[in-house]
Amino acid sequence: MAQTWKRLGIMGGTFDPIHYGHLVAAEGARHAFQLDKVIFIPAGRPPHKTKRKITDPHHRWIMTELAVASNPYFDTSTIEVDRPGYSYTIDTVREVRNLYPGAEIFFITGADAVLEILNWKNVNELLEMCWFVAATRPGYPLGNLKRRLAGIDPEHVKRIIPMEVPALAISSTEIRARVQEGRPIKYLLPEPVEAYILNRGLYK
Repeated sequence: MAQTWKRLGIMGGTFDPIHYGHLVAAEGARHAFQLDKVIFIPAGRPPHKTKRKITDPHHRWIMTELAVASNPYFDTSTIEVDRPGYSYTIDTVREVRNLYPGAEIFFITGADAVLEILNWKNVNELLEMCWFVAATRPGYPLGNLKRRLAGIDPEHVKRIIPMEVPALAISSTEIRARVQEGRPIKYLLPEPVEAYILNRGLYK
């Protein structure tokens, strides 16, 4: 039962669309930190992405469901999609802690997202409640991350752990551009997700 989980991973992101980079990062974190489960939580209304149109949350959640279906250690949640207003990580982590009391939480996201962490809502409280796994591309300049985190309590900085993920060279931005330009996206994301995108004319 979920209540017996000792270590729980949360994979946060817009997932517009989800791709193999996200899945490889989640599986890598699951192995590295001995996580009992990784829950993928598509953002509802991300406050930091107001300058471009985000695909309807229902489509993004279905694509996430399709992507994780074959992994028994992966699951999805609609807690951000269902929540009105902007999606703040602090609210999501609080809700997950209430749902799974006693579980140690590891929030998995991209290092680029962590670079903006000083702008996040209640960042110090957030870092007290969970560990952050900052997934990076090979060769990512970690000095950028360290400099940006200089304004955070050093004890909290220790709770942000970089993890190199080769597949993160794939990006959702590139996939959207490829679809729009009529270029192939095969082998960049799971086949059911590719089929869903093409069948519903997403990103055209």
